[in-house]
Amino acid sequence: MAQAPKNKTPTSQPAPKGDARKAKPGASKSAVSKSAASKPAAAKTPGPMALDDAPGAKTPRKPGRPTSAKPRPPRAKTPAPDPRIDSSDAAPSAETPAEPAPAPFPGADQAQLLETLSMNLAKAAMMAQGALAEAALFQADRPAALSPDPFHVAPAMTSVMSSLASRPEKLFQAQADLFSRYMELWTGTARQAAGEPMPPAPADKRFKDPAWSDNPMFDMMRRSYLLTSDWMNGLIAGVEDVDPAVKQRAQFFTRLLTDAFSPSNFLASNPVALKALAETSGESLVKGMQNFAADLERGGGSLRISQADDGKFVVGENVATAPGQVVWRDDLFELIQYDAATETQHQIPLLIFPPWINKFYILDLQPTNSMIRWLSAQGFTVFVCSWVNPGLDKAGLGFDDYLEKGVYRAIDKTLEQTGADRLNAVGYCIGGTLLGAALAHMAAKGDTRVAAATFFAAQHDFAEAGDLLLFTDEHWIAEIERQMDAAGGVLPGAAMADTFNALRSNDLIWSFFISNYLLGKDPPAFDLLFWNADQTRMPKTLHLAYLRQMYGANALARGVFEIGGLTADLSKVAIPLYFQASREDHIAPMNSVYRSARLFGSPDVTFTLAGSGHIAGVINAPAARKYQHWTNPALPGTLAEWQAGAVEHPGSWWDHWAGWLHDRSGARIPARDPAKGPLPPLAPAPGLYVKVKS
Repeated sequence: MAQAPKNKTPTSQPAPKGDARKAKPGASKSAVSKSAASKPAAAKTPGPMALDDAPGAKTPRKPGRPTSAKPRPPRAKTPAPDPRIDSSDAAPSAETPAEPAPAPFPGADQAQLLETLSMNLAKAAMMAQGALAEAALFQADRPAALSPDPFHVAPAMTSVMSSLASRPEKLFQAQADLFSRYMELWTGTARQAAGEPMPPAPADKRFKDPAWSDNPMFDMMRRSYLLTSDWMNGLIAGVEDVDPAVKQRAQFFTRLLTDAFSPSNFLASNPVALKALAETSGESLVKGMQNFAADLERGGGSLRISQADDGKFVVGENVATAPGQVVWRDDLFELIQYDAATETQHQIPLLIFPPWINKFYILDLQPTNSMIRWLSAQGFTVFVCSWVNPGLDKAGLGFDDYLEKGVYRAIDKTLEQTGADRLNAVGYCIGGTLLGAALAHMAAKGDTRVAAATFFAAQHDFAEAGDLLLFTDEHWIAEIERQMDAAGGVLPGAAMADTFNALRSNDLIWSFFISNYLLGKDPPAFDLLFWNADQTRMPKTLHLAYLRQMYGANALARGVFEIGGLTADLSKVAIPLYFQASREDHIAPMNSVYRSARLFGSPDVTFTLAGSGHIAGVINAPAARKYQHWTNPALPGTLAEWQAGAVEHPGSWWDHWAGWLHDRSGARIPARDPAKGPLPPLAPAPGLYVKVKS
């Protein structure tokens, strides 16, 4: 279905009946002049505005003030000169229309605004009801969920509540603490009413708009919410004698619940949304409901919140534009070789394995932040494995297929194209997990074609893999398997997007809910968010093995993971390794990556910690001068020990890695041309597979 048409914001209101500009043709100048002189000049009819901006108000309403109507000032007996009319203007003539006469009764303009507002509110309500009804029809033919509680939250909360109930003194202390906090809040609010300043509220970007602090009612509302949510999350965190995994589950979903009930997420309790509603006479809500209906339609009855303006970006045109050639294609991947940016290049080429959960062009968004362009400019011959977006025919592919037909074949073709006998490899996220297992497989076979390897935000030890562990118990895996069976054997890309969004609900769900629906704004034109929404499918066999073997059994770290007919033993990997982790990474936590680095048997392991998270911590071009990174040549037993001896450096970690890579990439040779190698070019970069939508 097509998206509902966008309603245009009215630019003006109808003129009052007494407007002299509506005089009949032939009216004399004197008559018009007399009429204008006998009545006070009316305020100019406004366009969309706040309800309390009544005609004739002397000062504009400050942001964040209540949006209720203010009383109109008494009308002066002798009208003051209209400041909009220059003193040199003569009496109005036929060529110069007179100013409008006053409204026939006080408040007519405001009545018109209220009428427009009422109509738009009714229109928005009807659009929302229609969208929800249509979504219900979409969902009617679908089978019910396998479990009403797929995340197994109820048993976790029961355990936590039982623990609290068994310690009444602790529960009483928590209740007393909550009462004490509210007493402080009420006392501070009373002092504020008397003119004393309130202490600053805890910093929270959901409430950064001045409207939250300028208005005492909304200020009280946000402070009360922050106090209660902090108390509730702290109460769950302090529970004792509960299995750590059960406690983690309860904490995660308590945080989701408190985030969802933020007053910023509701129209009636969000002053910014109320202000927009008043200033646009309801147009903001109409536009928001149009966005809501479009997202429901796009999700086939499930809400798929738009995070970026899809129409602003086209893969291969304004993202993923680094020049190069596809030099190999089969049913699993395309191999892309990128053009040289220097006259000479290192002899040993660089092959990158991105995650198959996402598309590779996170490494090549824009020229200014493209890691691929930057690596080429450093003198490396860059190859990237662009995974296919699997269809139903790939449902049976597993780790063995991605090893033999993916990693090994990409290595073969890279070496064939360059004439080199070795290469350096990079694995990002789950691509790094696969690469680590492949290196252990190669070590067992005596295969030395990979000279050195780098891992970006990649895990091999999943014992401390963070909140994603909550999505890998058998209850949730059974739900995932049901979804894949319903989709014909692949996991829809939207399913993984929902999981990742839930890990950062305020940033990736509620901020867009507020902006798109309550404020009626268009999604931003942001390349990273466009990429984030461009998800891929996953084969059932591979994905279930990944969840069960890595997250569930931690088989790779324990030395019992079977791949390619062998048991992967990471301690046998002896080549130089470079690990990068990010301090705020919620998908591959820094401690999990550090534990992974210590699993390998290489005597040459370098660990670097970057600022920011899973994406921005990795994709941070030096020219941006953002964040920081820490280095320490040692690799002690724990991350805390490593951090204690680490040195902080400003900006990106890329230069540090490039220095490490230069030393392990061989001598310089004349630059390679992708179009002149043994493998004939098949298509320009970024190829065809990356353009396939889920």
